[in-house]
Amino acid sequence: MPHDRGTFRQLASLRLEEAKLLLRENQPLGAYYLAGYAIECAIKASISARFRANEIPDWRFVRNIYSHDLAGLLDLAGLESDLKTAMRTDVGLRDGWTTIRNWSEQSRYSIWTYNDASAMIDAVAGRRDVKGIFQWLSERW
Repeated sequence: MPHDRGTFRQLASLRLEEAKLLLRENQPLGAYYLAGYAIECAIKASISARFRANEIPDWRFVRNIYSHDLAGLLDLAGLESDLKTAMRTDVGLRDGWTTIRNWSEQSRYSIWTYNDASAMIDAVAGRRDVKGIFQWLSERW
């Protein structure tokens, strides 16, 4: 089922809000998992901007989009070097990506504590004066 950039943006926001709700309800496993999916959808929103009308993209590029590997998806979006540059001066962003980058769809088979999920949501959404990866990505989609 194809999705456009607007759908991915909406899904990213919804997954993040669902993750926060689950954490408030003391459901850290689902909260952790959905926070990771929020980032996956946000990155895929950025990837969708790379498609051009009347052009058939490279099949390897398209195949790799169907991955859940956040670092690989970030590279496909063309944002890997931008994030590395931003992390040199933004410690909060660097700490956030360090927390997020190990998420995978296999996270659903792990036990996550409240603290794990809280750290993941903070990394995704940010905190008071610390920009989260979600905000950083949303400035680029």
